[in-house]
Amino acid sequence: MNKNSILGMACLASSLILTGIASTHAQSKAADLKNWPKGSSPKEIGARIAGRFVTTPHSNFNRPGPPKVITYPESCTWYGALTFAKETRDAKLLGQLKDRLEPLFGVEAKMIPVPDHVDYSVFGAVPLELYMQTKNKKYLDLGISIADKQWGPPEGPRVKPESHEFYNKGYTWQTRLWIDDMFMITALQAQAYRATGDQKYIDRAAKEMVFYLDELQKPNGLFYHAPDVPYYWARGDGWMAVGMAELLRSVPKNNPNYQRIMKGYKDMMASLLKYQTEEGMWRQLIDKPESWPETSATGMFTFAFITGVKNGWLDKEVYGKAARKAWLKLITYINENNDITEVCEGTNKKDDLQYYLDRKRNIGDLHGQAPLLWCATALLR
Repeated sequence: MNKNSILGMACLASSLILTGIASTHAQSKAADLKNWPKGSSPKEIGARIAGRFVTTPHSNFNRPGPPKVITYPESCTWYGALTFAKETRDAKLLGQLKDRLEPLFGVEAKMIPVPDHVDYSVFGAVPLELYMQTKNKKYLDLGISIADKQWGPPEGPRVKPESHEFYNKGYTWQTRLWIDDMFMITALQAQAYRATGDQKYIDRAAKEMVFYLDELQKPNGLFYHAPDVPYYWARGDGWMAVGMAELLRSVPKNNPNYQRIMKGYKDMMASLLKYQTEEGMWRQLIDKPESWPETSATGMFTFAFITGVKNGWLDKEVYGKAARKAWLKLITYINENNDITEVCEGTNKKDDLQYYLDRKRNIGDLHGQAPLLWCATALLR
């Protein structure tokens, strides 16, 4: 082999190495969850959305007038704002969020939801988060009383015959096998575990999650809105995605249900990856190209991806890239009032495709604001 041939091969090898390095660098940049263009960082976006929340009166599902009790979208947004305040060490924001709760110990006491339904019980996650950040025992007492009632004997007008059956099997009597339950229940019980270290809370949540997975998860990893409604409604699936991610952050690996939950989570994440749009969003009906990009579900799925990447459950290059793309597209839906647009209104089940396609698209709906705060927190953890 002559000198020129050897030199040429060396140049080619160098070129291939440099190309490989450049390609790897480009991939890493596409999956980067730390460095953001100006105005798009989780700290900047989270501050905008949290600031919007603290100036927003108690919400009533976008209906006029105040609610009778704190609604679950408000509880979820409040919880998100508190976790964001923790990650950013924002004492002022923490104080504002604490001040929002104080009247509930006095003049607004009737606004504390009676914890006889999963949507009401999730409120308990808020005082438990405040306890962990302030160590004020009255917050712990309030949150734990709600967490314990969720697993206590059935009581009140919402009790049904099956409530006793679930209770006797070690599940919460509030079980109803709706997919959104798996955030409402696990968020509260996981918070109780984090606040007290008492394993019974995380064991409860893990057992309940496996029951829902075994009953409701489809072979493709996704979930119908209801057993009799064969549609993958995105926000419904979002509650499952976030619920599993939140739970897995705290379930000990030696918990007998850990592996089953992780499998359910990974199966869902792999399926969601296939349905992410080219722009980075997910649609109102996950698998229907004719449906519209919807922001609350996109935020929820993004949180689940971020949490998986940060904890090493999901491949960083694959899911980190998808999470970055989703975040950067999602925040373009935030308007000048710091309200997210294109949020599906609250939706009951119905076996009718057009029903889902025609759902009202809200602006500033807390169903959409909350996941933005969850994502900002997850990116900063």
